[in-house]
Formats: sequence, structure tokens, C-alpha cells
Amino acid sequence: MKLYDGGKAPNPRRVRVFLAEKGISVPIEPVDLGGLKQKSPEYTAINPMQRVPALVLDDGTILTESIAICRYFEMLNPEPPLFGRGAKDTALVEMWQRRMEMNLLSLVSHVFRNSHPAMKEMEVPQVPAWAEANKPRVLEFLTFLDGELKGRKFVAGDHFTVADITGLVSVDFMKPAKMAVPDNLANVRRWYAEVSARPSAAA
Repeated sequence: MKLYDGGKAPNPRRVRVFLAEKGISVPIEPVDLGGLKQKSPEYTAINPMQRVPALVLDDGTILTESIAICRYFEMLNPEPPLFGRGAKDTALVEMWQRRMEMNLLSLVSHVFRNSHPAMKEMEVPQVPAWAEANKPRVLEFLTFLDGELKGRKFVAGDHFTVADITGLVSVDFMKPAKMAVPDNLANVRRWYAEVSARPSAAA
């Protein structure tokens, strides 16, 4: 088994944080995204979509997409449960994982990819106007999330889950996108301080 990793990129980091929460160690093969190694023939043979992460299993099966990889490890190592506990809780985690991915991580990615100079060779063409258009959408969702977090400790309920991992990585990704959580969103800032303090956040 080998995990092809992309360093500071948010999706590979989601998997690393997940594995850290599970206490799982997997051999890692770094992929230099800055050097465009994800576009090399060698890596393209592993993932034709030229994205990281990718997990190569011992039988040769290749899994891509960070949440699919996390689900694989969840099934092998169900404790602690990071995708929910029981039918209702699992559905709530799925709902919030989707919300965090589609309404936060994806939007922050649009801002970063269409505004950061380092992305010019990867995001062709860069559309600065699209970056600017997504900034208020990020803040709108964070305001919504702040209201939700008023009544609970974590994104999907009382337990830390994969939805919190996606949220943590998303907020951290706001920094290179030159965005920040507004000071008035006290509940988001409280939640972020707590999840950032977990040892897994350093993964």
C-alpha cells in the first residue's frame, strides 16, 4: 500500500489528518505539485486525472478522491468513527461533509486557483473575476456556519468527524487565498481554535 501525497494541498491533507485521527500509518510517496509532477507520465499512469491524493492498494487497486480514501480506511478501522454513529448521525455527517466541501472548500479553492500567481500554470486560464465572485460566497457560508455552531461543539454534532476535517483544511486554505474568518464570527473562531489544537491538525 502506498499513498501519493501532495504536501500542503488541501485534499491530500484531509487524508493525512483523517489517518492521524485513526492512528494509522501508511507509506507516503510525495508528489511535487509545484514542479507539476502530477502531470508526469509516471503519475498520470496512476491517476489519469493528474490529481492527488491517490492510494495504491496491495492488490493494485487505485483509489482516488480524498473522501473515498477516507471511507476505505473507516471501513477497515471503524474506531473512532469519523463518518457517524448510527443511521441518523451518519446522515448528518454526510450532509455536513457535503456542505463543507461544496460551500467552503470548493469556493476557497476557486479563489486561490484564480488569484494566486503560483497557480498560473495549473489553472489555465486564471479568471481573477471568478476569484472575486467567490469571496462573498465564502463569507456567506461562514456566517451560516457560525449560526449553526452556536448550539453544538462540532460541525455535525457532539463528535469530531470528517466534516470537521474538511472545515479545518478549508479555513487553513483561506490564508494562501488571502482570506480570513471575520472577527465577529465567534462560534466559527471557537470551533476552529479547538479543531486546530488537535494533534491530527499538524498532519
